[in-house]
This record gives sequence, C-alpha cells and structure tokens, in this order.
Amino acid sequence: MAMMAVTILGNNSALSMHDRHQTAQLVTTDHTQLLVDCGENTQDQLQRFKVKKSKIDHIFISHLHGDHYYGLPGLLNSYSLNNRDRPLHLYANPLLMEIIELQLKAADTRLNYELVFHPITKAGTLLALERLQVSCFPVSHRIPCWGFVFCQVDKKSSQELKYAYCADTKYEEMILPYIQGANLIYHESTYLADQSEKAVARFHSTSIEAAAIAKQANAGRLLLGHFSSKYADLSAFEKEARQVFQHTEISREGVSYLV
Repeated sequence: MAMMAVTILGNNSALSMHDRHQTAQLVTTDHTQLLVDCGENTQDQLQRFKVKKSKIDHIFISHLHGDHYYGLPGLLNSYSLNNRDRPLHLYANPLLMEIIELQLKAADTRLNYELVFHPITKAGTLLALERLQVSCFPVSHRIPCWGFVFCQVDKKSSQELKYAYCADTKYEEMILPYIQGANLIYHESTYLADQSEKAVARFHSTSIEAAAIAKQANAGRLLLGHFSSKYADLSAFEKEARQVFQHTEISREGVSYLV
C-alpha cells in the first residue's frame, strides 16, 4: 500500500510566536521527501523533529513573501557545508533564482552541489516521477503565488493519494478544479470569521472560508494553518470551520498527517 504523509514544520503566518513558526511542510512518500515552503525557522524545525534534511531532493516555494522562503538561503548553504553530493531541485518564481545568485555573489560562495532551478510561470506539472506527480496552480494573493498538488498512485490497487497545498490566498473558487477530490487539503486560515474584511484586504482567508473550499472540493479532510500571531489559542478556528466542514483539524507543528 502506497504511503503519503505531511509533516507540519511551521503553521504560523509572518511572525514566530506562541511556539509557532513560519510556514514549512515536509511531504513524505514511499520513495522521496519534498519540502514545501521554507520559513525562517525551517532548519531548526527539521532538527527539532529529527528530519534528515539530506533526504530532501525537491523544494517548492509558493511565493516570495519572507515567511515562506527566508529560511532557504541558510538551508542551501548548510547543504554545501555538509558536502551534499546530489542535485537539489528548486521550484519557484523565476525571481527567486536572481535573489539566490545575488546572495551567493555577495558572500563569494559557491555551492558544491548542483542546484537545479525550475521556474514556475504557469499552471501544470512540475515533477513527474514513477509513482508521484507534483503540479502547481495559481491562487489569489497580493503577489504571484502558487498552490501545489501532490499525487501518488498505488501500483497494486491503482488507488490515488492526493494532497493539495493551497498556500496564501483569499477565498477563491477558481482553485476548485485543481483540488477537487483531494484526500487532504491544507488551506490557510489566517483569521477567524469576524475578521473577514481584514482577510479580504490582506488577501488571506478565514476559517469558515477555508472550510467552504474544502466542502466544495469534496475533500476527505482539511488542515487549517498560517495563523495570525494575534491568536494565542487556536481552538476557535477548528470550532468555526467544523460548522461548515466537519472533517477539519488545526495543523500542529511536529505532527505527521497521513493522506
């Protein structure tokens, strides 16, 4: 039986607070590990939860707000210091490679492994392995931002395991065709429902809006995340969302969720 799991490394928004950290997730399949976003504390979180970062061969960055990629330069440098000898594949907005090249130039640093950059410019397939396919789709945020779908097929049963990562986005039904029927959806819920006007203004979603997307997508389960630091207690997020979509959980750091 094929296996896919999502480990939450960071579930907060812009700031680290309440022992919550900026966005990062690890998708683990039978044969590979993939990093999704790389907030400032990602290396510390990988160590904290005893994840061997050397096994990660693919990194996907949703967009160029700092809480989703500021941990990447340090991670790339650590790989070099640890004498990584395998190529590392990076998928992101084309501007990210310009940023990385400038940082390397300023520090007079040369990576001792091959960094293979895959620019994201349109929806479609990013990675196709024997039993795993990763695709991207646009979401609605202040700057260009991409969600990701991870799909693994069990050869014996032909059963499809599908995880959809919806990144930072305001409520947007245009994403539904991409995530329809996902076993597990992660959707940001930066605010509770009483802050819906602020959510729209800042291109974010509320707990109820995330639940509405999951319901319309006929998802198996919903994980909420990207919580505003104004909330110390997250229990209200789950309570609100379950009024719309019962199979909702708060994403918790260090927890692995089976797809």
